[in-house]
Amino acid sequence: MSEIKVNKISPRTTCGTTTLGDSGDTFTLPSGATMTIASGATITNSGTAAGFGGTGEISWDTTVKTNSDSGFTATAGIGYFLNTTGGTITVNLPAGVAGNSVAFADYAGTWQTDNVTISPNGSEKIGGVAADVTLSTEGQSVQFVYIDGTQGWVNVIDSTSNVRGNAYMIATGGCISTCGNCKMHTFLSPGTFTVCTAAICAANNVVSYMVIAGGGGGGFCMGGAGGAGGYRELKNPVTPYTASPLDGYPSAPNRITVSATAYPIIVGGGGAGSSGPGSPPSPRGVSGDNSSFSTIVSAGGGGGGSRGGSPGPTPTYFGLAGGSGGGGSNDSPPANYNAAGNTPPVSPPQGNQGGYGRGNTGQNRSGGGGGATAAGGDGTGPAPSPTMGPGGAGATSSITGSPVGRAGGGSGGRYAGPGSQNAGTASDGGGAGGPGATDGATNSGGGGGGAGHPSDGGTQNGGAGGSGIVVIRYRYQ
Repeated sequence: MSEIKVNKISPRTTCGTTTLGDSGDTFTLPSGATMTIASGATITNSGTAAGFGGTGEISWDTTVKTNSDSGFTATAGIGYFLNTTGGTITVNLPAGVAGNSVAFADYAGTWQTDNVTISPNGSEKIGGVAADVTLSTEGQSVQFVYIDGTQGWVNVIDSTSNVRGNAYMIATGGCISTCGNCKMHTFLSPGTFTVCTAAICAANNVVSYMVIAGGGGGGFCMGGAGGAGGYRELKNPVTPYTASPLDGYPSAPNRITVSATAYPIIVGGGGAGSSGPGSPPSPRGVSGDNSSFSTIVSAGGGGGGSRGGSPGPTPTYFGLAGGSGGGGSNDSPPANYNAAGNTPPVSPPQGNQGGYGRGNTGQNRSGGGGGATAAGGDGTGPAPSPTMGPGGAGATSSITGSPVGRAGGGSGGRYAGPGSQNAGTASDGGGAGGPGATDGATNSGGGGGGAGHPSDGGTQNGGAGGSGIVVIRYRYQ
């Protein structure tokens, strides 16, 4: 066997082309050897030489093509990376020679938004049809081989898997929506937030969230209103939106850094309203249930107090403590007692105390339930025209994409008998006081309204508290 050792083979003339061997010759690269094509150089196959653009062999051109190159003609045996971030790209196929191949790959994972159009040469075909084809799958790569005049260019390799590192988080669970560069997972009932892939940047793994517990139920017979469910929120600055004043980001213990795992989500139900006196003492409205995400727990709102309560340190005249406290009933003794909010305590506070009911016989006034950002109002004014305590204001956040007020306290129960009984107001999901007490709004954490007086007729039940909600927001692109 003869051996020739040289460092460079150059063309003899200025034609710029060097031919290796004759038709039928075989050139072998031994194991471990590599062949490098210098920038600007090409290898042209005029037949079907394996390894030189024939029968499925491809050499990849790493000079990325963009929309400014749209309309270029591909060369047989070459694969191209096509970057459509600046707009669509059209590629013209070369004249078909049996065994020639070309390939294309999605450089930036954007073909799903800005497509690639592949055009055959003249009347030649792609897959048996003389027409353009569109590549529109994210992360796609394809390879075409020219077969004959009947089928033309046939796609022999088509990868639609987008194998890429993820700069941002990928997650599932709840009802998913988007706003700008952010995704929101909204849970209206218990579920699971599953992080499939964590973000590369640690800051993007700190999620924004809003966790609201179920509101408390209203009390019976001029009853106090239910307190709102505890309200907790955190806004990561990388997920821009207008948060409520209760943003807990400045306090490190409130920050949740997620990893690739499953996080159970608990959405608390609202507490039932008091359904009547039964045997003394009258039962208070039922407190709402807790909601939670990871280590963040919001406490259910406290139930409202009911008329006819027994004496003692905390008779049923008084509302119950909770995320926000329930309001006192119209028969509260002449000593101020306000059911506490932010129970158990967290920072920033998850809620406020309930309002105080009447202190003297015949005043007929009851307290409003506490809300996320304000205490429930006390019942005020003497008979015959007292005013029932309004519900404490809730909190407004745009975490779901638009501003919504939630976690407002219910208003105290109103008597519609002789004299003018002024109803308290409720907002941000809180229920109105009776007669005909209303429930707190579903998935608002609002407190239920206090019941009216039995002489008003109809059902004298306190309103039920509204169920809670959990929202998780993060940057996904």
